[in-house]
Amino acid sequence: MSTPINALRSLTSEQIQSAAARTAGNPIARIARNAAGKTDIRSVALNRDRVQAVSHAYSHVVKSGKTTSQFASGRCWLFAGLNLFRMSAAERLGLEDFELSQTYLMFYDKLEKSNLFLEQIIDNPQLEVSSRLLDWLCAAPLNDGGQWDMFTNLIDKYGVVPKRIMPETFSSSNSVVMNQHITQKLRREAQMLRSKMQNGESADAIKVYKDAVMDDIYQMLTIHLGVPPTSFEWKWVNKEHKFHTDGEITPQQFRDKYCPIDLHDKACLIHCPQASKQIPAHYTVGFLGNVAGGREISYLNLPIETLKAAAVQMILDGKPVWFGCDVGKHLDRELGVLDLNLFDTELLYGTELLQEKAARLDYGQSLMTHAMVLVGVDLSADGKPKQWRVENSWGEAVGEAGYLTMTDAWFDQYVYEVAIDKQYIGKNVLDLLDTPATVLDPWDPMGSLAIAE
Repeated sequence: MSTPINALRSLTSEQIQSAAARTAGNPIARIARNAAGKTDIRSVALNRDRVQAVSHAYSHVVKSGKTTSQFASGRCWLFAGLNLFRMSAAERLGLEDFELSQTYLMFYDKLEKSNLFLEQIIDNPQLEVSSRLLDWLCAAPLNDGGQWDMFTNLIDKYGVVPKRIMPETFSSSNSVVMNQHITQKLRREAQMLRSKMQNGESADAIKVYKDAVMDDIYQMLTIHLGVPPTSFEWKWVNKEHKFHTDGEITPQQFRDKYCPIDLHDKACLIHCPQASKQIPAHYTVGFLGNVAGGREISYLNLPIETLKAAAVQMILDGKPVWFGCDVGKHLDRELGVLDLNLFDTELLYGTELLQEKAARLDYGQSLMTHAMVLVGVDLSADGKPKQWRVENSWGEAVGEAGYLTMTDAWFDQYVYEVAIDKQYIGKNVLDLLDTPATVLDPWDPMGSLAIAE
């Protein structure tokens, strides 16, 4: 009797013995096992030829300051966003360097995410427990991650403040426990709201209850992050040791006066070569965001060459570029190098590991995990990028005083999005923004959030 084609086959002792014999006869596996027993496998696989070839020299760079540190939090997208214009603020203030408060935006991001989560629960009472959407909504309603359009929502609504006005706290730099407790509160209140709706309580009663929950969330956030200022006295001493004061100023006024970058003049370009996506095309992601009623996620899916060409032009014009990538792949943190050939992993294991970009997205091997800023590029004689200078937010101990170098081949494979000024995008592409966006499922890989520590 033949075995059904869909029958699950048990691993046999004969198969295990065969694999063991094959491994025993492989001297490379033996050496690799000896080395890996004493050290990190990445150190064993590190390609010394590529290490010797590392260079932090670039033909074109954008003025940037000392690198910042997000510490043990997933706020990379906020750091990257603020790093776009902190040096222009420093110039206006007559300072050598300057840093804006990431804690201030973190506070309002979590407050807004909490409100959006509760509103989505109220707006979808029909969802069954364990439905995929309810599971997704409740999975991580308050994590640290974000996307480009989420950053613009916060800047639009809340402005910015200098870092010393709302400095780091333990929880802003170490967010796990704060997130756990507020997430616990939100899940409880999702249950309570659904119970009230199922019991037929009025919309007004639901609103009153939800508003009281938001009061509690606000209080919890102040305990962890401090009270965000609605205005503050702004005074400073510039690099020439001259005192200046603006008196009392609001975060929105500070934004308008010292950080006059037009975030709405940027479009988020993505490269997603999955067969399920079209190029060129306009996409959004359902249920993804932070500010209820704010700007929706908006992506223009384009060839990777288009993303690179636009980023090069911005850098040549002295403008930094926010971008999102899968930072953990082919990375050595100490060296600060992103290079496809940095590790001889396939040689070490004696097997094939790599997939094409589309397949990695299809099968969960890659997605956007981290946001940083492009601040330099090294161009060949024919104007093609060879490597990129990257401003990160992992502190100065990583790479060259906190800056990474990224090969152009790595850009091709692991960069997924860039925020580009519209003047560097062709009109035929920009016109796509005026067309209805195709809505992706919230669990689509293009719905991932930048959250790497």
